[in-house]
Amino acid sequence: MAPHAASASSGARAVLDHPLRGILLVVLSTIFLSGSDAMAKYLTVRLPAIEIAWLRYVVLIAIMAPVVLARANRRALIPTRPWLQLLRGVSVVGSTLLFLSALRVLPIAEATTTGFVAPIFVILLSMLFLHEAVGPRRWLATLVGLAGVIIVVRPGTSAFQPGALLAIASALCWACAMVVTRRIAGHDGSTTTMACSALVGLIVLSALLPAVFIPPTATELVIGGCIGLAATSGHWILVLAYRYADATVLAPLSYVQAIWATGLGFAVFGEVPDAWTVVGAAVIISSGLYIAHRERLRRAALRLATA
Repeated sequence: MAPHAASASSGARAVLDHPLRGILLVVLSTIFLSGSDAMAKYLTVRLPAIEIAWLRYVVLIAIMAPVVLARANRRALIPTRPWLQLLRGVSVVGSTLLFLSALRVLPIAEATTTGFVAPIFVILLSMLFLHEAVGPRRWLATLVGLAGVIIVVRPGTSAFQPGALLAIASALCWACAMVVTRRIAGHDGSTTTMACSALVGLIVLSALLPAVFIPPTATELVIGGCIGLAATSGHWILVLAYRYADATVLAPLSYVQAIWATGLGFAVFGEVPDAWTVVGAAVIISSGLYIAHRERLRRAALRLATA
């Protein structure tokens, strides 16, 4: 191994050698993201999802643009795979719009829990489009997770709410974005990908906004700004967390968001999840944790094979 490569490798290990710091940052990020969702649900009473998402993206661009332009090589911001970047940006904004629409009609805890089906969709899409091998254990975990979604949604019963389909569709769009991110990895940097997704989202939402625009009050503008600030901070803290610990350690902690979502739903909106929602959430989260465990083992095996 060349000296500079050894130095980079040891530096990477040093950066990843603070798992407790990474864990605390992930938990902090879930607080910001849950707060953003609670404020967004409050605005959905009067404002359309497109307008709320537009306010969020405006704040995101306002925060991110100076940082990106100051630190990044401007030429490095030009994507090498623009169509994939466009697809990712559309998938992310689609996921945002669908989730905001779900929040209008669903309790925060139920919408958040249903969204946790995204890793299951990632497995299915990776198998179809990336031709990744999926073993019987991950297949079983996927089926268990889907069963958990059925428990939460309860189709065919009086408890079924069509809005749950919006949360599922949101998770599917997010999974599409994650699969596209894998295809882009190695071709475009993370800064380029983030900048492209933010720009695509703002353009799409700006084109849709005039058709649904409702003049916001000063209070709603402030809340909209806080949504963008909380969401951007939450995602930034999450990115920072992955500098201190491996993804296989941190990924399962994203389920902590269900706790904050349930607490905020009760404290702000008086929402109390029923027993079936709690059971379904436990099934989905258990499935996700097992998938994360199998992913950790798979990556460890790949590292050993290429060592």
